[in-house]
Amino acid sequence: MPARYQLVDGRRWPGVYFYALQQRIKGKPDRTIMISYREAGGRMRWEKVGRASEGITPAIAFELRSTRLRHARHGDAVKTSKELAADRARHDRPLVEVRDAYYGSAHGLALKGRDGELRRWNRHLLPTLGKRRISELTPQDVEAVRSAMAGLAPASARNVLELLRRIVRWGAKQQLCPPLGFEMALPHVHNEVTEFLTAEELGRLLAVLEDWPDRSVARMMLVALGTGLRKFEIFRLEDRDIDREHGLITLRNPKSGRDEHVPLTPPVAALLDEQLADRDVLWPGSPFVFPGRRGRQRTNCNAARRIKAAAQLPENFRPFHGLRHHFAVAALNSGEFTLDMVGALLTHKKSEVTRRYARFLPATLQAAGARAAELALGGAIAPEPKAKGPEPGERVDPATAPRRRTAKGSDSRSRS
Repeated sequence: MPARYQLVDGRRWPGVYFYALQQRIKGKPDRTIMISYREAGGRMRWEKVGRASEGITPAIAFELRSTRLRHARHGDAVKTSKELAADRARHDRPLVEVRDAYYGSAHGLALKGRDGELRRWNRHLLPTLGKRRISELTPQDVEAVRSAMAGLAPASARNVLELLRRIVRWGAKQQLCPPLGFEMALPHVHNEVTEFLTAEELGRLLAVLEDWPDRSVARMMLVALGTGLRKFEIFRLEDRDIDREHGLITLRNPKSGRDEHVPLTPPVAALLDEQLADRDVLWPGSPFVFPGRRGRQRTNCNAARRIKAAAQLPENFRPFHGLRHHFAVAALNSGEFTLDMVGALLTHKKSEVTRRYARFLPATLQAAGARAAELALGGAIAPEPKAKGPEPGERVDPATAPRRRTAKGSDSRSRS
């Protein structure tokens, strides 16, 4: 034992020592509290617990010593407070550090909505959670985040909480933090929107597109209407993606994360041929079918909103995604395609995503329901043929006139 260590009280707190410091607290010298214990192999270990000015008392030090001895007797490796702090720094990092590691990883750098998620984090999560460690988070903290978003739409609140849950789960898999110690429920959202155009609205849109001065934008919207492609999938199209020999369009790095192929139909092929001819004049050498400024990949299309206004489309109609929905609804309403076929054309991975369009099959479902009822009932109930009415001016003999039945099936003519 070092000579300067003094036993605090061998009867009340065995193994707890202190040594005096030059600093004085309330007129008395400050003290550093130490503990000593033997490891499983018999080695004596000394560990600094803390200072009296930090609130460390002999009772606290004795409790820590008892914990160390229990671990030693059960054969567990005994770690000092420094080693435990190092472990915590490695495996229980602050939430902000886990976020930085997530967005700095290969997965985080490849996220399509990375910038939007970072803005969402800084706006809604950073002010409330700050630099808290994940092991310190409680359901009350999550409720505080939820309360701070009281004025937002349910979908926005769900996106924020889902972002928090996703980053914590990723950090736990990477052993950067422990998993959440509680289940975090996400708000239920019922905002599924499926847009489609009436015949009149479609006619106005096609008329506007036919006369629109920027033919590149007009062709983009016609391609979206004729293929159901997403906006960014059209923006990314390159010459190499158009396979005329096999009649396919290749979608590289789409939403699913792997390359997809959709049919290249003759109307769409004609639109793409016109576009490529104009492209080679305006932006020669550009690899993109619908290039943006300086021949680079297009990132937006503000003219689509002006086209929507000129065609007097509904205010909530999203130009490109709405045309994708209209493509699906039109295909299903024809009765010629199944949900699985339309899902393949839209490159959906789950049938549940395509099933949202099933409620837009009024004519097809009506015919199917009538036929199913006919088969199930076996013709037990058949619609009565309508009796031919008398010609104008023709006299009708009551004795031979067809009888009209009431709701109860009785003769409607008065009885004598």
